[in-house]
Amino acid sequence: MTMVEPKEPGDRITIVVTAVGALIGQGIIRSLRLSGIAVRVLGVDRDPNGIGPYWCDAFFAKPVVDENSEAYLGFWQSLLVDEAVDLVLPGLELDVLFFSRNRAAFADLKTRIVLNDPKVIELAQDKWDFGLELERLGLPAIPARLGAGWAECVRGLGLPLLLKPRQGNGSRGIAVLRDEDDFNYWSRRSRDEFLIQKFVGSDEQEFTVGAFGFGDGTALPPIIFRRKLSVAGNTQYAEVVDHPVLAEAVTRLAAIFKPVGPTNYQFRMDGETPYLLEINPRFSSSTSLRAAFGYNEAAMSVEYYLHGKRPPAPDILSGRGWRYYEDYVVT
Repeated sequence: MTMVEPKEPGDRITIVVTAVGALIGQGIIRSLRLSGIAVRVLGVDRDPNGIGPYWCDAFFAKPVVDENSEAYLGFWQSLLVDEAVDLVLPGLELDVLFFSRNRAAFADLKTRIVLNDPKVIELAQDKWDFGLELERLGLPAIPARLGAGWAECVRGLGLPLLLKPRQGNGSRGIAVLRDEDDFNYWSRRSRDEFLIQKFVGSDEQEFTVGAFGFGDGTALPPIIFRRKLSVAGNTQYAEVVDHPVLAEAVTRLAAIFKPVGPTNYQFRMDGETPYLLEINPRFSSSTSLRAAFGYNEAAMSVEYYLHGKRPPAPDILSGRGWRYYEDYVVT
């Protein structure tokens, strides 16, 4: 990663956070506030009427244009220049893809954008291709079928099964299949291409892991959560755990894929085998939970991308965390 005129620590900085109407963007903002960094937060989101604007110092709604258009690119270029933005923290996967695929359009600006390695970003978009890459590398890969019928899936993978969209993140669109009726129902409902996976492990053996990478095959020691998911597919409950097998797996994966910046690994354990469900080469929905336990990826990003310094390994607190709903009322 090229560093140009790093900012001096202590200077008040202007940071854009995207997806402030969603859990990820709000978690990034909360992490920034927890860090104590002198920061002006500019929020960007599609919905101007959501709660997102209330978390920010200023808010900018995305224009109602195609995000592949020149008008959309111009919106971002103007915003970053006009507001003298120091750093962009993309919260939404679509925003990560937009900035990554348009790196050249922002290369001459003073603004730094928190982006992972472009190869890792693109590989993470396709679960089928990602599984094939894990197999090629000799890493544990969940057995799967693409374009196969029910009988072939049962014969090759057993029961129960999982239907997963080939693209997308989190648990959206995933369904457990216990019989052929489930298969027929969910395959008809799926709007996108899907794959069928063997069901491995159990809901009690699912883990989400954060490890800030440096692009050279090294990363900070990870923070490991045993988690339970909400119906929306986000982490609802998290417990900090010491898990040497997963820590070793993340170290190995970082050495292979060389991610840079905030990187989220999702695993299921099946016995002593760690199966990687996916890599999210960006901030994840667990960002604020990790920050609450001392692993503040937003602050790390400021230190690394803006000040040009490798953040030190944090002291991780032990404990458990829950997410719950509360009201926010403006009169």
